[in-house]
Amino acid sequence: MNQKTWPPTKSNSDGPRRFTAFPFIRKQTHLQNRPSENPFFNHSKKITPTTPSSSSNSSCSSSSSNQYCYNQDFSQLPHDIIFKIAATFSLSNVRASSLVCKSWCDALRPLRESMVFLRWGKRFKHGRGGVKHNLSKALDSFLKGAARGSTLAMVDAGLLYWEMGKREEGIGLYRKAAELGDPAGQCNLGISLLQVNPLEPEEAVKWLYKASVAGHVRAQYQLALTLHKGHGLKRNLQETAKWYLRAAEGGYVRAMYNTALCYSVGEGLMQSHELAKKWMKRAADRGHSKAQLEHGLSLSSDGERMQAMVYLELAARAGEAAAHPVKNVILQQMSTFSRDHAMFLANSWRTLPSSH
Repeated sequence: MNQKTWPPTKSNSDGPRRFTAFPFIRKQTHLQNRPSENPFFNHSKKITPTTPSSSSNSSCSSSSSNQYCYNQDFSQLPHDIIFKIAATFSLSNVRASSLVCKSWCDALRPLRESMVFLRWGKRFKHGRGGVKHNLSKALDSFLKGAARGSTLAMVDAGLLYWEMGKREEGIGLYRKAAELGDPAGQCNLGISLLQVNPLEPEEAVKWLYKASVAGHVRAQYQLALTLHKGHGLKRNLQETAKWYLRAAEGGYVRAMYNTALCYSVGEGLMQSHELAKKWMKRAADRGHSKAQLEHGLSLSSDGERMQAMVYLELAARAGEAAAHPVKNVILQQMSTFSRDHAMFLANSWRTLPSSH
């Protein structure tokens, strides 16, 4: 493989260093000069600067005076620690991290290679980039990327295994990615465990919760759904509504619809018809057919027949049979011009982007 290496440094050791690393924290002298910037500074005690011994060689030792070591920097981190930190990184983050210093560049070489295999795996999976659709080659590429430590490749390989019916292999890769802190791996592992063993949801909820705290909107929705349905757990409507709302705010359409229902009936949230309408419209504008039906009925009851007709037409096209009788009643009350305009608006309608 043709690998682009780090540019060579100057052979003259007296010349300027080409690579530098950022310090972990500012030097102690800065804190001494500006004690007010340190919220833990005790003005009643005088800080005596200490000089680390040469034999310590940048290692920190704890003492009764709680001294800190300031001469460490990022370049001194062990390669395995750097590798674990960056295991969940995307290609752009891996590239940026490789520029921190030469030590990081060397440590992250396997991850840069895994990004190449990940890209080829996606090309083979979707038949893009001038290659034909080939799931076996896609899986092989994902596994090579996973072997080099990328959690993104682990998740994609696990998904292919799951779709092939090899659930154990898929769960194994999801678990490996989840343990390395990948939110998508944690979410997929939680969902997979629920499907395999729905009567024992404790471990699944644990992983869904970790992914939810990390901001994964699908995990937030699945966690709320699991808590809402019970699945062997005690129902917690306040916690359920909280995670529905979090996922809705993150752009997850199904969570928007469920959040609207929570506000409408006051389940886990304070009842608010105004907020219920707001979230129902957001879900409808992003293509949720049941939300389009509910929003259309709400508009019809408010006397806004033109807009109601548009949403009911969209719901009917999406397969919501309950939209047809209401739509037909509204059509009989509209002029020919209004009907044509409503159909034009429905035909011109475009779904707003979402996380779903």
